Amino acid sequence: MSLEVQIKHIMDNLENSSSDEILEIITKILPHFRSELTTDYLHGKIQKITNNADESEKKKQCLTLIPYFEWYLQGL
Repeated sequence: MSLEVQIKHIMDNLENSSSDEILEIITKILPHFRSELTTDYLHGKIQKITNNADESEKKKQCLTLIPYFEWYLQGL
C-alpha cells in the first residue's frame, strides 16, 4: 500500500486509527519535509507523544499532526 493510500485511509478512519498508526505514518513522511525546523519540531512531538502512557492523550496529541498529512498529500 502506498504512503498516500495509507494517509488517506487514516484520515478517513481517524476514530479507529491508533496513535501508533498515526505516528508510524508521520515518521515515514518526515524525510519529505524540506524545512529542518519542521522535521525537528515533528521529532520533538513524536518523542513527547511516545513518552506519554495514556492512550487517549496520545491519540489527542496525534490528531494535532493531521495537517502534516494534508501537506504531504498536497505535495508539501
